[in-house]
Amino acid sequence: MVEQLAQIVHVHGEAWTIKELFVLPNEYVYWSIQIVMYPFMTGLVAGAFVLSSLYHVFGVKQLREIARFSLVFSFALLPVAMLPLMLHLQQPLRGIHVLMTPHFSSAISAFGIVFMTYACIVGAEIWFVYRRHFVETAQALKAMPTRSMANTLRLRLFSMLTLGAWDISEEALHKDHRAVTVLAGIGIPVACFLHGYAGFIFGSVKANALWMTPLMPVIFICSAVVSGIALCILCYVVTQELRKWMAKRKIARWAHEENAPTVEQLRGAEEFEVKMVANYLMYFMIAALTLEILDLIFRGYTQVKSWDILREVIMERDFFKIFILQYTIGNALPFLLMVLPGRSVKRITVAAVLVIFGVFMMRWNVVIGGQAFSLSFAGFMHYHLPIIPHDMETFKEGLGGALMVLMTPFVIFYFMNKIIPVFLEEKTH
Repeated sequence: MVEQLAQIVHVHGEAWTIKELFVLPNEYVYWSIQIVMYPFMTGLVAGAFVLSSLYHVFGVKQLREIARFSLVFSFALLPVAMLPLMLHLQQPLRGIHVLMTPHFSSAISAFGIVFMTYACIVGAEIWFVYRRHFVETAQALKAMPTRSMANTLRLRLFSMLTLGAWDISEEALHKDHRAVTVLAGIGIPVACFLHGYAGFIFGSVKANALWMTPLMPVIFICSAVVSGIALCILCYVVTQELRKWMAKRKIARWAHEENAPTVEQLRGAEEFEVKMVANYLMYFMIAALTLEILDLIFRGYTQVKSWDILREVIMERDFFKIFILQYTIGNALPFLLMVLPGRSVKRITVAAVLVIFGVFMMRWNVVIGGQAFSLSFAGFMHYHLPIIPHDMETFKEGLGGALMVLMTPFVIFYFMNKIIPVFLEEKTH
């Protein structure tokens, strides 16, 4: 009877954990790929918002177009930030309790408050940026003598999005612009706190020698900005390439308009903005890499009691993942691609892909590497990512669940762009 019960009871983490040497019986790699995806996705949210704030707060007018792009993309990433946690929870329906029972004695609950605050800030900022577009679209649909069912639904949608604010005079638009500046200024620390919280969660785990460092939140924030800017560069270039292809073949509706941008204009805007954003990317890369190396040197210099097993994990067992994949391929190589003479959009795009990979490996090495050694300091655990799922758990905590999380924001962004076009020509006011 006991053996039958043992077969029925399934321990979370048992399916992908391989133990080596002396590991305590109740130890497994509990935090798997979805907990790697969680700080990775929240970092993309914060980084994309910081990039948009370079124009709205600091007045870098040359980044006007990519700033609007990154703002909308940040909002598309926002619902996905909590998706990895929902997939990881054994009782996902209880996850809403974090938002419904707020209190600051719990870091998880505080995250719920910050998450909702940030969502309101970004949503309000997008509304102020696109309010003129909502009003003008609704007025144009109203002026139609006859409307199809689709246009009638669009009229109701855009009328609702105006929230009753139909005034688009110069004074009203100036107030909108000031509101955007204020919201973006407030949103920067909130976005940093949104992702710094993830580093706080790891850095406050006293039982784990690799995670316990006060630098963890700051490292997470800097790497978040790096990953968000790199992803915006990549998506902006891909989207612009699609627009150039559509403009050349006159496929899209906007390509037939009189003032539609030409292929040369699109190529020029893409090259100018991408090269300028790449400079900011390099600045944040230097800050993030400096903090990570400083933390590593500090650990080696102090050599606390757990340093022996940490050194074996960092310098031997995870040497390839940390120093080759993360630092060399994900940091040094893209930095060289951007800093060497003759920098082009293609080189910057390749560098952006490598930077995103490097930040992902940083998250992997922190989350998985932090669980690679037993609390006994005498054994090790290895995480094997489930590729082919054989049940729902191995799907959620495997490659399928990770890919689903990665693809979801792009689907959301596609449908959002139908309502709030990211390449809308901004009129001066």
